[in-house]
Amino acid sequence: MITSGPTRQYLDPVRYLTNASSGRMGAALAAAVLQQGHDVVIVSGPVGVDYPAGAQVIPVVTTDDMLNAAGEIFPECDGAIGAAAPCDYKPLKVSDQKLSKTGEPLALELIETPDVIAVLGQGKRSDQWVVGFALETDDRHFRATVKLQKKCCDLMVSNGPEAIDAADNNVELLGPDGRIIEKISGSKQHVANRLIHQIHHRLILSCPQQPQ
Repeated sequence: MITSGPTRQYLDPVRYLTNASSGRMGAALAAAVLQQGHDVVIVSGPVGVDYPAGAQVIPVVTTDDMLNAAGEIFPECDGAIGAAAPCDYKPLKVSDQKLSKTGEPLALELIETPDVIAVLGQGKRSDQWVVGFALETDDRHFRATVKLQKKCCDLMVSNGPEAIDAADNNVELLGPDGRIIEKISGSKQHVANRLIHQIHHRLILSCPQQPQ
């Protein structure tokens, strides 16, 4: 299973919080997974990219939607890759009518949304694995290592804000101890191919099979 794209958290019926995640990394990962001969399900927020024809796509909107869909699907999967960029915050109150201009400042009270990959990582079985993505603007390696441990991931992909809505990516793949396994730069498809190569050999081939 791959989570992909952004999510939206509505303020009113027409306005929402989101980010510029394009879904390109998720699409590239899905293509690489299919090329390896595996089945793939993509839980995707609203995107404009086309996912590979061989992938099953489940569209979602909010972060809670993504968590609910991923939670239902994950028990049937060998592993999960969290390439999505879900909104970390949502409005405490959502207006059921369009907010009108008043000439005065508008104060928004935001609360945290659930962490999709952390929930999956903390609930995975011994025969499952989880790979996370950590997008940070500073102290990238340190912050990615913290997320690796906090979210109970088996591997963590560290990248920066330049990856958002871009054709290329520059990542570091971190192992369970936080050490860098591989640095990968280039098109998102090249990066995805290398990541899936590492995941295939380090996680898929070595993970114990679930009893029938």
